[in-house]
Amino acid sequence: MNISLEEFKKVEIRVGKILAAEKVQDTDKLLRLSVDMGEEKPRQIISGIAPYFPDCSILVGKKCMFVANLEPKTIRGYESHGMLFALSTPEGDFSLLEPKDSIPPGTLAV
Repeated sequence: MNISLEEFKKVEIRVGKILAAEKVQDTDKLLRLSVDMGEEKPRQIISGIAPYFPDCSILVGKKCMFVANLEPKTIRGYESHGMLFALSTPEGDFSLLEPKDSIPPGTLAV
């Protein structure tokens, strides 16, 4: 399915720095992230990346790319305010999309 350039321009992609990460209880896949996107207060983002991070504390301090303008969605009782960009292959290879460390939280992708 193709989208127009105008539709794509509506997607707000920003750098976020993960401040905290914890497993959502009674799930195998979900992590609750606290993310600095250069705003007044951190955002809570629920992400299905727990299988790739048995020790989710290694995510703290990482800068990643996020979709910042999705409608909030409640997942397992937690409101999520964005979506983490990540890649995975059918073979199980996984990668976060990480900008250079010098790029500050809140920077908008162009």
